[in-house]
Amino acid sequence: MQESKLGLDFQKVEHARGVAKRIAGQVQDFVDNYTTVAVERTICRLLGIDGIDENEVPLPNVVVDDLKSKGLLGQGICAYVGNAVLELGKTPQEVAEAVSKGQVDLSRLPMHPAAEIQAALQPYIDSNVARIRARRQRREEYINTIGEGSKPYLYIIVATGNIYEDVIQAQAGARQGADIIAVIRTTGQSLLDYVPYGATTEGFGGTFATQENFRIMRKALDEVGEEVGRYIRLCNYCSGLCMPEIAAMGALEGLDVMLNDALYGILFRDINMQRTLIDQYFSRIINGFAGIIINTGEDNYLTTADAYDEAHTVLASDFINEQLAFAAGLPEGQMGLGHAFEMDPQLENGFLYELAQAQMLREIFPNAPLKYMPPTKFMTGNIFRGHIQDALFNIIGQWTNQGLQLLGMPTEAIHTPFMSDRYLSIENAKYIFNNMKNIGDEVEFKADGIVRNRAKKVLDDATTLLETMESEGLFSALEKGIFANVKRPKNGGKGLDGVTLKADNYFNPFIAIMKGNK
Repeated sequence: MQESKLGLDFQKVEHARGVAKRIAGQVQDFVDNYTTVAVERTICRLLGIDGIDENEVPLPNVVVDDLKSKGLLGQGICAYVGNAVLELGKTPQEVAEAVSKGQVDLSRLPMHPAAEIQAALQPYIDSNVARIRARRQRREEYINTIGEGSKPYLYIIVATGNIYEDVIQAQAGARQGADIIAVIRTTGQSLLDYVPYGATTEGFGGTFATQENFRIMRKALDEVGEEVGRYIRLCNYCSGLCMPEIAAMGALEGLDVMLNDALYGILFRDINMQRTLIDQYFSRIINGFAGIIINTGEDNYLTTADAYDEAHTVLASDFINEQLAFAAGLPEGQMGLGHAFEMDPQLENGFLYELAQAQMLREIFPNAPLKYMPPTKFMTGNIFRGHIQDALFNIIGQWTNQGLQLLGMPTEAIHTPFMSDRYLSIENAKYIFNNMKNIGDEVEFKADGIVRNRAKKVLDDATTLLETMESEGLFSALEKGIFANVKRPKNGGKGLDGVTLKADNYFNPFIAIMKGNK
């Protein structure tokens, strides 16, 4: 058993982890019985179906909506598309195009035996699985040959709305020293029940997540990575109503990091909890197979709830997210569990409380590339104080060996960052990370002092919360506003009509191939 600098009782930690595992197991028992329109559209994409019809409706939507309207979605898209491939001698793409033109009714074709249908689909399954595997290998080869930045990775965002302008800003950020570029998604895309198609040049507060945009940015980051001699990771968002679809698109195009958290969508986008937890399971299987680091959204809880009083909810959610990720076969090394530096800067000894919590997360999840988020809630537009707040955040990031350090900007709360703002933030972090490189190895924490006592209290409170949640289940806890003081109904929110009970003959071949594998 590891030794704790905080004096944590690891028997308590393992007890809390066991409770979280049982909570996640209750969720998984539900998830295993259902599919969704997004899951079935994802399968379409993994079979090679892409493009749009004459009305610009994505072909995966066309095929899935057609079967859903006939009450057949519970048998799964594979059964009907595979049957058409066998019966008509067409590719899945050609089948989808024929459905979109009204030339084929999938429900009226003579049905072949399931084994023959699977065999007919196998070449298309193998082709796209091989493409994802090759993308993963390409990333690993880049890291082995040109190298990468040291942890904590310097993580910045671009958000112009125009993918071509994003490329300019992303490459500039990489030259300035960033290790991860996150392309912020346009406001509201998480609520679209389809994925837009092609390159996009207009967005509000961000840029549309499309497969073509992923391809453009991946190419740009590979070019600048070769120039600067450091692999640059690309981050986007597979959350919202198209969670598994965007995960598949990212896997096919070589993304490295994905925001991937059902709890965030439930709490902050009012997405139905049943729908998004089912979607999350398949999305995490895909991310695990593709070698993509997921980011979870616990940091957002502290934007609506008090960061001192509600710190235990972050830890409790991290425990649950860890177990839901394990259920999808995602390894610890790809779990970017979230937390944040969000206490009121006027709080006496706030830095020590933040330090305690960051060190606690590092000790409880020692193999996870933790995602540490900067101060936002109390950034006022005073750029000088803001730069100091970000510096304190960076000190803790280095001290506690965080994995992904999303850099704060001095102009937070004023405007979308200029390239010069990012430069200042990167310079701030690089100075601190180098100048305080081994501080975590050198400093011990006083027995029964502020830091140790804070960590112990947060762990105890999180454990109590998890024990309460186990007795009522995650769905009920979310209805009561356990996280972020936000209440959501089990049968409310967006997307519930896209949930379908699986039939006895349902099959999704990608789960068996991808789950827990490389």
